[in-house]
Amino acid sequence: MNKDIRTEIFTRLRDQNPEPETELNYSSPFELLIAVLLSAQATDVGVNKATDKLYPVANTPQAIFDLGVDGLKEYIKTIGLFNAKAENTIKTCRMLLDKHNGEVPDNREDLEALPGVGRKTANVVLNTAFRQPAMAVDTHIFRVSNRTNIAPGKDVLEVEKRLVRLIPKEFLLDAHHWLILHGRYVCKARKPQCGSCLIEDLCEFKQKTS
Repeated sequence: MNKDIRTEIFTRLRDQNPEPETELNYSSPFELLIAVLLSAQATDVGVNKATDKLYPVANTPQAIFDLGVDGLKEYIKTIGLFNAKAENTIKTCRMLLDKHNGEVPDNREDLEALPGVGRKTANVVLNTAFRQPAMAVDTHIFRVSNRTNIAPGKDVLEVEKRLVRLIPKEFLLDAHHWLILHGRYVCKARKPQCGSCLIEDLCEFKQKTS
């Protein structure tokens, strides 16, 4: 796949959805950080149901820290791995208070030092909250990148680096959202909806469906 084809792919995705947004509910960098931390092996819908109850009660590092692990669990117990996530969330709030004056850091090193925050979570926060050209590769983006041949790679990090290098710069800030939404609703894992895909003629997937 060459640059012209990639440009056309992202031009079409942009035309269809000029201002893509995450499907996680949030109103601050901290709310986004906690939502993404909770979203591992969980759906955005499931996380939103929990945070829609949590955030009106506690939506700052101090307020969530004051809930304590057991108090937080009551709000997030419907989410998978909620025990570990509650522990990490409280530890993260404590670190934000102790080291960052209660503010979410806007750099990868400090974000990845927070308990439960890996590279993907850091990339989501950097891109979505701070509008930095970071690429968070989840299962949807990994699948779409390989299936279409936009940026094939053997592992998540390889795909991430190739996407950042190969996506034309004018699209890079929003590419994460376009790719994840495309993978979630069109280029699905079990049966991609090729017949109704707006980039079907540009995609290099050999086993296209009708």
